[in-house]
Amino acid sequence: MANRIGRLLPLSFISFCFCVGISIGIFVRFGQVQRSQAATSEEAIPLLPAYQPEYTPLPTFEEPESDYITIQAVGDVIPGTNYPNNRLPRDRNQLIPKSVRAYLQRADLLLGNLETSLTTYPYSSKDINKGQIFAFRSPPAYAQLFADVGFDVFNMANNHALDFGKAGFRDTVNNLAAVGIETLGHKNQILYKQVRNVPVAMIGFTTYDIYNSMHDLEKAKALVEEARANANLVIISMQAGAEGTGAMHVKNQTEYFYGEDRGNSMKFARSMIDAGADLVIGHGPHVPRAMEIYKGKLIAYSLGNFLGYRTLSTKDETGYSMILEAKMNSYGELVGSKIIPVRMSRQGIPHIDQRFTTVSLLRYLNKNAFPDKPMKINKKGEIVLANIK
Repeated sequence: MANRIGRLLPLSFISFCFCVGISIGIFVRFGQVQRSQAATSEEAIPLLPAYQPEYTPLPTFEEPESDYITIQAVGDVIPGTNYPNNRLPRDRNQLIPKSVRAYLQRADLLLGNLETSLTTYPYSSKDINKGQIFAFRSPPAYAQLFADVGFDVFNMANNHALDFGKAGFRDTVNNLAAVGIETLGHKNQILYKQVRNVPVAMIGFTTYDIYNSMHDLEKAKALVEEARANANLVIISMQAGAEGTGAMHVKNQTEYFYGEDRGNSMKFARSMIDAGADLVIGHGPHVPRAMEIYKGKLIAYSLGNFLGYRTLSTKDETGYSMILEAKMNSYGELVGSKIIPVRMSRQGIPHIDQRFTTVSLLRYLNKNAFPDKPMKINKKGEIVLANIK
């Protein structure tokens, strides 16, 4: 009996070890699968399900979607400042959340209006001790943030690009170029780009002579005509108009802000279309403004603020923002367009707005600016192009 028990004990011990080994292997494998699934879910950037509109195509044009160029534009961009005091986030990546990036990275061409200097130059060209005078300076490393988000071009023709003089301006242009972002608005400049093998020309205008000036209308027309002769698609960026919630309504007249002539944005934009432009995008008023289809071309008179970390006001309509998306064919014709609504947080960080507040505001502004024939935007933010000539 003792010999039999002695023979069974080693066999039982071997069986026990075999079972334990299998159990440990299953447990380890299960843990690896769980960690893998968790990593996948953390890295994914899902699109928000509440906003999945379809485009409204022109009824006379049929072309595979692969032949469209998707152009996106956002409004005024200031990613915080370290002058005269530090108003920067701990992590620059929080400035543009992943939910917003998921939309922006769908663009073939992404444009914004940069109202800061990416420089370490210590001396501002402005006396900020005077009332309503502001100077913004952001770290040069923030250029990489914009590259990571997907920006291709920044307009520099505005009233803050020279906050730190020509040295700061030059630093900004060079720092953006180092990460592959081109700049727009230089005097007499036409920026040519190949976008999905389509020649695209871009010109930036504002009301200051150091840039391409809106006040010299004949010179502006000549630039557009030259661009039209060398590209299939011509895009205009203009900084124009008064600022703030009292300046939301665009009118066909010259606007003034603190006594400064800020141009007639309606006359200028339409003149650019007449000269051969295909798309006009407005910046500067820090609030959204109306849009119109003029001779079959889209004019957005102001996209409002987009990013203004602890610098731009987000009170009332100054916090309503958007991503304007326009689909163009290779001939410069507008095929579809929509408003992706954005709401800025109190700190000036953009978030996708599930309430579509900006869409409602634009529908109101369009009726006010163009009561006889307002451009239609449906509740999903799609710009209705059918039957528009």
